[in-house]
Amino acid sequence: MADKQIVIKDMKPGTFVMVDGEPCKVVDVVISKPGKHGSTKARVETMGLFDNRRRYILKPAADTVDMPLIEKKRAQVVSVAGETAQLMDLEDFSTFDVPIPEEMKAKIQPGAEIGYWKVAGRIMLKD
Repeated sequence: MADKQIVIKDMKPGTFVMVDGEPCKVVDVVISKPGKHGSTKARVETMGLFDNRRRYILKPAADTVDMPLIEKKRAQVVSVAGETAQLMDLEDFSTFDVPIPEEMKAKIQPGAEIGYWKVAGRIMLKD
């Protein structure tokens, strides 16, 4: 699922990480100063890619966190049925169903070409 790791102190807003098994995008990173009896701590605020929930990482700044593998691909819209679209990958011609995000409903028309991301075994529409 996640094959790369990143040191927490090297994170920047916009970095993708795994938090509680969920792929997330880093929103904010706050690193505290080291204390008399402890190491530098980090508080990382993230936003879930699929559920838009805020998640936090509270760990020493030298710890590592898994990064998800993100495949960016293109597909053609085969059909639209309610809240889901059937897509055909333009490389291997496989078909699959994907829920349509609210902000993309106007763009999704049969025959249109659209981008999608494959992250942690799940698919989300992007463009």
